[in-house]
Amino acid sequence: MEDWSFIESYGIVAAALIVVAVLLVLRQKLRTSPVAEIPGEDTEPMYIPDIIETVKIGNAQTIGKRDEQDDYFSSSTTRIGTMAAIADGISGLSYGRMASTLAVTMFSREYLKVDDPADIPEYFHKAALISNRAIMEQLGGATGGTTLVVGIVSGGLLHWGAVGDSMLILFRDGEFMPINSKHTLESVLEARYLAGEISKEEAKENPNRNQLINYLGYGGFQSMEVGEPVPLQANDTIILCSDGVYDALTEVEMEQILMQGLHPQDAAEEMISLIERKKYKHQDNATVIILQVI
Repeated sequence: MEDWSFIESYGIVAAALIVVAVLLVLRQKLRTSPVAEIPGEDTEPMYIPDIIETVKIGNAQTIGKRDEQDDYFSSSTTRIGTMAAIADGISGLSYGRMASTLAVTMFSREYLKVDDPADIPEYFHKAALISNRAIMEQLGGATGGTTLVVGIVSGGLLHWGAVGDSMLILFRDGEFMPINSKHTLESVLEARYLAGEISKEEAKENPNRNQLINYLGYGGFQSMEVGEPVPLQANDTIILCSDGVYDALTEVEMEQILMQGLHPQDAAEEMISLIERKKYKHQDNATVIILQVI
């Protein structure tokens, strides 16, 4: 009796290879077709990104000299794009850790519901209001809150939203481009100085200049800052970080790390390692996420 197991096994392998080949062809067609329509259906066309990015992700953090880690972060990738978020629970206020964790969790959950890049601005505003309400409910009248910065790489663009003083920075061709602004009294003082209302010394020497004027978990919160999408180029590097990073590292130090051509994970770890080596007496929690567009 002949042994048919050899033929059967290789027949299965051949069939599997054919299926893989068909899937690869379909995938290539999707990459080159920005819109797919269903024949005979009078409906809106299904969105398929006309630019499909490859994004490398790295992250790292340190507790610094604080008693607990109040920073929280997350990243996720869907067919819409890659999202990254960092929240920094406000030091000195109760429930900072709860607030940062809840904010990032809410933003991550709501991002999974986004099925069209055109809805990203609405997503930012909706997730911010949901997060603020949830944090306020958890606080129950107690003090607490968090900053939050979120970036989404989608269709060759960087979509972003921010509240508080965590930062989003674009590093391109050896240059840093800050994307968002700090929601602190410092920005108000600067505006008053430019308007001629106060002197330069009064603006710089105000002891409350670093006080937040907008954050999640704040009773007077109305909306987060949502900017125009930023066109991206190949090899752009996007940095999201809490104030524990940019207060401890200079641009030159960050540039020296980023110019080494390291994988984002290695670059993020090197930044945090450098912060820890400095051993600042009052080092804050520090968290960084690095996205590199290929």
